[in-house]
Amino acid sequence: MDFTLSEEQLMIQQAARDFAQNELLPGVVERDDAQKFPAEQVKKMAELGFLGMMVKPEYGGSGLDTLSYVLVMEELSKVEAGASVIVSVNNSLVCWGLETYGNEKQKQKYLTPLATGEVIGAFCLSEPEAGSDATSQKTTAIDKGDHYILNGTKNWITNGSSASTYLVIAQTDIEKGHRGINTLIVEKGMPGFEIGPKENKLGIRSSDTHSLIFNDVKVPKENRIGDDGFGFKFAMKTLSGGRIGIAAQALGIATGAYELALKYSKQRKAFGTEISNHQAIAFKLADMHTHIEAARHLVYKAAWDKDQGNNYDLSSAMAKLYASQVAMEATVEAVQIHGGNGFVKDYHVERMMRDAKITQIYEGTSEIQKIVISRSILKN
Repeated sequence: MDFTLSEEQLMIQQAARDFAQNELLPGVVERDDAQKFPAEQVKKMAELGFLGMMVKPEYGGSGLDTLSYVLVMEELSKVEAGASVIVSVNNSLVCWGLETYGNEKQKQKYLTPLATGEVIGAFCLSEPEAGSDATSQKTTAIDKGDHYILNGTKNWITNGSSASTYLVIAQTDIEKGHRGINTLIVEKGMPGFEIGPKENKLGIRSSDTHSLIFNDVKVPKENRIGDDGFGFKFAMKTLSGGRIGIAAQALGIATGAYELALKYSKQRKAFGTEISNHQAIAFKLADMHTHIEAARHLVYKAAWDKDQGNNYDLSSAMAKLYASQVAMEATVEAVQIHGGNGFVKDYHVERMMRDAKITQIYEGTSEIQKIVISRSILKN
C-alpha cells in the first residue's frame, strides 16, 4: 500500500482545506450556539462536488475514489464537524446505497439530484428501541400489492428536516426476521410523513437531527431498493462504508484540535517560557501526534480496501473504533493544554471535544465496532 497522495488528491485536499478555513470557520461558533443549519455552506459544497464525490459522472457525481472523499471529510471536520456529517451521510449512506443497489430508474430519479447537491438525503435506520440493531425494527411496511403502507418512528436522523430523499429501513414480514426487512425511498411531502422536533444536542449542533414519524404513508413498490427482503443486507453494507466517513470525521476533529493546541502551546507563556518548552505539554503533544498518525493509517487503509474491492468490514470497524477514541482523547488534551481558555468557545477546542463524542456513538457505538472486529478475527 502506498498512501502517497496523487497530484489530483492533493488538489482536492487543498480545495477542502481552503473551503473549511474561508467558508466554514467564519460563523462556526454562532452556528453551534444557535444550532443553525449551514445552508449556504452546503450549497457551496455542492458546487465543489463534495456531496456526490464517489458517484459516477453519468449520475452527476465527481467519480472520485474513497481516499479523496476521506481527505475532504478530514479537512472539513478540522473546522466544523456539524457540516462534515452532512457530507458524510449524503455520500457514504445515501448516494452510495442508491448507486450500488438501486435500479436505473431510481438512480435517474433520485441519485442524480443527490449527487449534484440539488437536494440532500437522509438514512433512516435508528429507532427508539433499535439503534445499530437493524433486526429490531418496529417500523413496518405492509405490502399492499403495488405499494407499501409505512408506519413507525425513526430517531436521531441526520439531515432530518433538510433532506428531500429518505432511505427508510422497515420490517415487512416479522416472521422472516432480518430476511423480512426492506429499504424504501420516501420523499418529503408524502402524505402521512411528519418531521418531529429538532434534537438539542451536545455536539455537531449545526447539523439538523430530528425524529421522523410515518403514519400510513403510501410508498410505491417501485421505491423499494433491491429484491424483497434485501433491506437488512443493504443496511449492513451501507453502514460498513459509512464507518469510513465517520472515521475520517473523527480523524479530522482530532487533527484540528491538535493543530490548535500545538499553535497555542508555542504562543502561551508560563514560568518565563512558551508552554511547549515544558515537558508536561511537549509529551501531551507527542502522544497526540502519534495517535493521530496511527488513526490516519487505519482510516486510509479502510479507504484503500474499499477502492481495491476488498472486504472492508473489518478495516472500517477498526478505523472507526480507533479514530473515534483518538478524537475523544485528543480533544480532551487540547482543552487541557489551553487551560482556562480551553473552556471558552472562541478557542474552538471545547466545541471539538463535544463534537468528538458523537463519533463514538453513531454508525454503531464503540461496543458495536468491537463486536464486528471480534467476530471477524474469531471466525478464522
